[in-house]
Amino acid sequence: MFQREAPKGRLLTAFGMLELIFHASVRTVRKNHGNPIIGLLLNILQTVMLVAVFYLLFQVLGMRGMAIRGDYLLYVMSGIFMFMTHIKALGAVAGCEGPTSAMMKHAPMNTFVAIASAAVASLYTQVLSAIVVLYIYHAAFNPISFHNLPGVLGMLLLSWSSGVAIGTLLLALKPWQPDAVGIITQLYQRANMIASGKMFVANTMPTSKLVLFDWNPLFHTIDQGRGFAFLNYNPHYSNWEYPLKVTLVILVIGLMAENFTRKHASISWGAKR
Repeated sequence: MFQREAPKGRLLTAFGMLELIFHASVRTVRKNHGNPIIGLLLNILQTVMLVAVFYLLFQVLGMRGMAIRGDYLLYVMSGIFMFMTHIKALGAVAGCEGPTSAMMKHAPMNTFVAIASAAVASLYTQVLSAIVVLYIYHAAFNPISFHNLPGVLGMLLLSWSSGVAIGTLLLALKPWQPDAVGIITQLYQRANMIASGKMFVANTMPTSKLVLFDWNPLFHTIDQGRGFAFLNYNPHYSNWEYPLKVTLVILVIGLMAENFTRKHASISWGAKR
């Protein structure tokens, strides 16, 4: 407390920040459950259950014929993985420690580290869960292959980064209207069950229905990801440039809003809650 911290160079400061983000990410992963292995298994179980529900839903509604020619379950999982990565990143960032959190009383800690650690922890959990599920399916049921694996991973990262950007904007707004932001977050996550377009193939949708989905960056990343995953599918009504531009714009606005909120937020705002 009474020691003067010696100034460091930019390189040492950057490494110190990365180390702090790493330790904060480990804390974020472990705080979800006392045992990190069980926490990971619960996340894998949630993913498997969602895949099973949509598989049965497609079977009951007779939508299997609308799927892309290839491995049908891989078609289902490609949409589920990107959907889960997006909404989990959004929820983790929107729910991380804000400027009035007790963690901000520790000198090295700041809101940027909290946002980055929540985003990295979410990405780690979802990627590890996807790898485990795909390996079990590949080894025990049906061998799978991707037409362009780097492209699929790029769309997964773009789904994650768009969720981080939207979560940052919601985090900046939360101290001002916490109840409204909570409702908006849940509404957006629930709406993306349909609005993400993971149940449809964009090339087979009529134009009148396509306009209901093409505003959503996640719709584009899922459709482009399927184009990279399957040899027989070439997406015509989506692109990866749109979600990238939207992500950058929302991220910049969210960081500016978070900076404004950090300077004006007061812990007394939540005293009545």
